[in-house]
Amino acid sequence: MTLPDLFDNFNNLRVLIIGDVMVDAYVWGRATRLSPEAPVPVVHVARTENRLGGAANVALNVQALGATPLLCAVIGTDAGGDQLLQLLHDHHLPADGLIRSEHRPTTVKQRILAQGQQLLRIDSEVETDLNGVEAAQLLAAYDDLLTRADVVIFEDYDKGVLSEAIIAECITRARQRNIPTVVDPKKKNFLAYRYCTLFKPNLKELREGLKLEFGEPTTDRPGFEAAVARLREELTPEIVLVTLSEYGVFAQQDEHKTYLPAHLRTISDVSGAGDTVISIAALCVALGQPAAFTAALANLGGGLVCEQVGVVPVEKLRLLEEAQAAGLR
Repeated sequence: MTLPDLFDNFNNLRVLIIGDVMVDAYVWGRATRLSPEAPVPVVHVARTENRLGGAANVALNVQALGATPLLCAVIGTDAGGDQLLQLLHDHHLPADGLIRSEHRPTTVKQRILAQGQQLLRIDSEVETDLNGVEAAQLLAAYDDLLTRADVVIFEDYDKGVLSEAIIAECITRARQRNIPTVVDPKKKNFLAYRYCTLFKPNLKELREGLKLEFGEPTTDRPGFEAAVARLREELTPEIVLVTLSEYGVFAQQDEHKTYLPAHLRTISDVSGAGDTVISIAALCVALGQPAAFTAALANLGGGLVCEQVGVVPVEKLRLLEEAQAAGLR
């Protein structure tokens, strides 16, 4: 299969994304003086913007790559939930897999910026697990979407939508249908994703999730690879893909290990790079691509979005051009 053929095949895929959705809210302004009430700057607001965050930004990346996202999550019956639904509508993203709850707020992360610098972030959220009714509704929505899915992404931000029990049930149901599962983990449920297809932590998550200390792969390769071996023993994933920030990415499938350096770029903002990486990886897994190629394409995509300010989805045509220039296949 040629690269253009592979990218064309992305258009035929349907990707179920389950996890924590959120609104990323931004307030931009100017700060020229301190408040007389407290030693804090007074920000004169110039503009505000709401963006899709968390699992919803993964849905944006999946859509940008040409595939069809199917979003499954729990939000509140609040203003934040209304804003999120409006954003999904504005981006032509489906919301039929979203459950609204009166018992938990929609996660909203509001950033206050002045002169291009972030002064403050205000998080409106809870991190408690879903109650029994919410969990049952989520699994019912998941079951409905699973009948249409080619691959499942677990997008975990430790906000309570994904618990150990829900994760285990969702992976089991996907495996029964031979649907691959790819995971973007966080700390709390790190070791809950047994028998997933692809598991994608970063270095910090690998250390915290396994409670192990080891150096960077460039200076402590034995320690790093021992941690990966421990992870594979605990979770039995088919593929481990570890993002290494400025050191690139690492992938292992069976006993085949691949280290890929980061591409030299002008880094403007690393926000959202992980969302792009997991989206590309999921599409490659759905199409049966080997780990080394999956890692190489995801590494390219993650680097591309780092060149832009803010959380933005990857540009499919540019990714294809870069992949061709890099000689991937």
